[in-house]
Amino acid sequence: MREFLSDHNIEFAERNIRRDSEAKQYVMDTLGVEAVPLTMIDGEMVIGFDQARLESLLNIQRKM
Repeated sequence: MREFLSDHNIEFAERNIRRDSEAKQYVMDTLGVEAVPLTMIDGEMVIGFDQARLESLLNIQRKM
């Protein structure tokens, strides 16, 4: 995920819910999930690395 976002010059904030108990509690209380990676884009949740959905939400054209 980190590499994908960086490759497309997308700024992001990373939180490690395994090391950050406050971040984990927020994700559990607010979103009701504990899956990683979890990406939020304009209020849309993407669980796992779903490249097609990420490209769609971020308006990224797939390189041929």
